[in-house]
Amino acid sequence: MDKAPIGKRRWAIAEGYIPTESTGPAPEMTSHETACLLNTTDQDAHVEMTIFFSDREPAGPYRVTVPARRTKHVRFNELNDPEPIPRGTDYASLIESDVPIVVQHTRLDSRQAENALLTTIAYGE
Repeated sequence: MDKAPIGKRRWAIAEGYIPTESTGPAPEMTSHETACLLNTTDQDAHVEMTIFFSDREPAGPYRVTVPARRTKHVRFNELNDPEPIPRGTDYASLIESDVPIVVQHTRLDSRQAENALLTTIAYGE
């Protein structure tokens, strides 16, 4: 088996939006955006996330650690330090790690009873 790590150190998610409303039980059905981070290396991944907006300066960095050989799902709704990400606002994110990781983006939009789930791989460089 190839032990080489997979992934990239820089990722971008060009599309982001946290709906202001939700339908269904919380927290499972709360509308949210998630960055799913996979670290296959033997080292902890120290990750910084910067959030970009169309009408203001970026927010961040938001810092998270993904332990070695683990995954971490980070809900953008729960990022509060240095500031909460505004709901109902378009944004994009830059995710940078000190070791290669894989990033997948997921959105649950539960504003209606007929929910929508979107997922895509982020752009890695």
